[in-house]
Amino acid sequence: MVTTKQRQAAKQNIKKAQEKWQSMSSRQHSLAQPEGRSRAKPGAKGTGDYYRIVLRSKEEFTSFRNQDVGKPGGLQRVAGRRSSGSWGTQAWLVSKDDAHVSRSGALVPDSDDAKGLFESLRGPIEHEKGDVFQAKDRRNVPEKEKPTKAQQQARSENIKKAQAARHNESS
Repeated sequence: MVTTKQRQAAKQNIKKAQEKWQSMSSRQHSLAQPEGRSRAKPGAKGTGDYYRIVLRSKEEFTSFRNQDVGKPGGLQRVAGRRSSGSWGTQAWLVSKDDAHVSRSGALVPDSDDAKGLFESLRGPIEHEKGDVFQAKDRRNVPEKEKPTKAQQQARSENIKKAQAARHNESS
């Protein structure tokens, strides 16, 4: 049997818990739960419209902006702003219409835009979880090594094209 003293103590404990709960924010409520009630992170479940190819850690950046590249809804660049003010690519979003995951777990391009992007990335594109993949950005060429042979060749080809166009124009 419960004594009157125990009943009063239980009522007081309930009132204390209610007051404490009402003074807490919704974030504090969720953290107070034993399971934590954390939501699934974007891309973790694999149900989205895009595959995310992460190049750099989010912690390197202070703010982010999505930029549509190529045709609308195909490739998107997630650009991050550093504390210094410079911008860099944090991740790429590739539409599930432009790529698919093979049975081995590799990300395979289905469009020319996606193929070009995958070729520009360094190293293998490794699967992390859900729709999230990890890769490295192309190598940063130091200024002292420029112009590279590819840049020199492209420049000479462009000059030849311009000369040919001018020659055809004057004829």
